[in-house]
Amino acid sequence: MAGPLQGVRVVEFAGLGPGPFCGMLLADLGADVVRVDRRSRAGGLVGSLGATSLLDRGKRSIALDLKDDADLAVVRALVGRADVLLEGFRPGVMERLGLGPEQAHAANPALVYGRMTGWGQTGPLAHSAGHDIGYVALTGALGATGRPGERPAPPLNLLGDFGGGGVFLALGVVAGLLHARTTGEGQVVDAAIVDGTAVLTTMIHGMLDAGAWTDERGVNLLDTGAPFYDVYACADGTFLAVGALEEQFYAALLEGLGLADDPALPDRRDRSAWPALRERFTEVFASRTRAEWWQVFAGTDACVAPAWSLLEATTDEHNRERGVFVEVDGVVQPGVAPRFSATPGAVGRVPAVGEHDAEIRAELGL
Repeated sequence: MAGPLQGVRVVEFAGLGPGPFCGMLLADLGADVVRVDRRSRAGGLVGSLGATSLLDRGKRSIALDLKDDADLAVVRALVGRADVLLEGFRPGVMERLGLGPEQAHAANPALVYGRMTGWGQTGPLAHSAGHDIGYVALTGALGATGRPGERPAPPLNLLGDFGGGGVFLALGVVAGLLHARTTGEGQVVDAAIVDGTAVLTTMIHGMLDAGAWTDERGVNLLDTGAPFYDVYACADGTFLAVGALEEQFYAALLEGLGLADDPALPDRRDRSAWPALRERFTEVFASRTRAEWWQVFAGTDACVAPAWSLLEATTDEHNRERGVFVEVDGVVQPGVAPRFSATPGAVGRVPAVGEHDAEIRAELGL
């Protein structure tokens, strides 16, 4: 595999969700990611759930028992020559195994030690179990998502696990690598999902401070409070997303809807008129199918897009031409992002647990 991280050696301890996602991002960009899997699962696909196996594309797998002294020696050999270590256990687990940061840095001072948790390494919840929905709830991000007067709507587990967790860990790892390459000094990257998710809300906090946002769900500019930033049903029961925030884009929206010269149309600058404006938009959008509206709006500046399902998105014309989705071993999946002009990354295949045992042991001289 090619990519800007070619030559970077990563040891990833098997886990779920954001940790493996970080490893996938690094592997997509060319890093050699060796995943340490449980020996008891040897031969199966990496990832304890079949649906998560794509997070392990492009990696190599060695199956070990971390309670076995001989296998622990293999792990220490891997860590000793690695540039990056990724682990997603509760605080203290790696230390009890003798693989904590202090022990690892004693053997490998330049190691970037990446730790992925929900709550962080410190704090009153640090040792508590959790999942994405709880992490995004604690940051306020969940409470801000959804319609007014309704329950908050969790955005799958994309916001916390992957946005606030895996992506921030990957950023931290790459920053740590730059520091290590310059100084020879490794460090610990404490990537907590609550930290990353909170950072994702920075702009909204700025708007709150400026009085441009209300701490109430579904009544603001970007949370479906505005009728020109919302989702509308079409005649066939499918949906369109509308995001015509700027005046020129709003003008293009009205032109496409046939409302540009409607003197009775409520003024969008008047918030008290938003309910009436939404009602009018709802009526017009419901008069045609999604396909018919897409013929009207595709390629315009009206900021209208079809709300495809996950499978529909893989066949979209723009996505196909750009190669947003790729097919590897018969599985259609998202491609590599971001894209590099000189050192493009690539999507690798998903390994079986322990598939590379002999190969990795040979590299270690074992």
